[in-house]
Amino acid sequence: MYKVNKAQFLLCAAWKSQWPNHQLPEICLAGRSNVGKSSLINTLTNHQKLAKVSGTPGKTRTLNFFNINDEICLVDVPGYGYAKVSDAIKESFADMIDTYLRDRELMRGLILIVDYRHKPTHDDIQMYQYAKYYQIPVIVVATKEDKLKRNDLNKNEKRIKETLDFQKGDMFVRFSSLNKVGIEELWQDILKLCHLPTDK
Repeated sequence: MYKVNKAQFLLCAAWKSQWPNHQLPEICLAGRSNVGKSSLINTLTNHQKLAKVSGTPGKTRTLNFFNINDEICLVDVPGYGYAKVSDAIKESFADMIDTYLRDRELMRGLILIVDYRHKPTHDDIQMYQYAKYYQIPVIVVATKEDKLKRNDLNKNEKRIKETLDFQKGDMFVRFSSLNKVGIEELWQDILKLCHLPTDK
């Protein structure tokens, strides 16, 4: 089991000039607003107040960088697909994410967070295709696993993969913040993408 001894919020960045000047491999986390990104970060790091869980979707407006064990940096990007955010803000989000995914040499992969219960949205598909265009490895994390009946797990996984046109070589993790399902598997996948030992 990967043990998180240090989980620290580093900084938030709206512009490329504000990105942290370090050499840690970075893993980007993307997903639609209210899919549970903050809960996933807090569960993964076992630090319940590391990422702020907001009742207002669309509240994250910057790239948020988190230092994990001085080995890995998790980068939380603004959620997409929230209707009440203005078109101008949506456009600025898209530019911010585009610049990061295209230009950040330290970025080793993308965690695409989807709701296990539902078919991926048009925005989810676009984000996955975008990562594939830039040849970015993807870990698809299906959250809220605890809300599905056991016999729906395989069926819904198949539907998610078919909708995304899931590519061979990418990873799929069933995740539940409530039941702590998928934590170790997700860390193993992250460590592989960062070329770090997986036997810690």
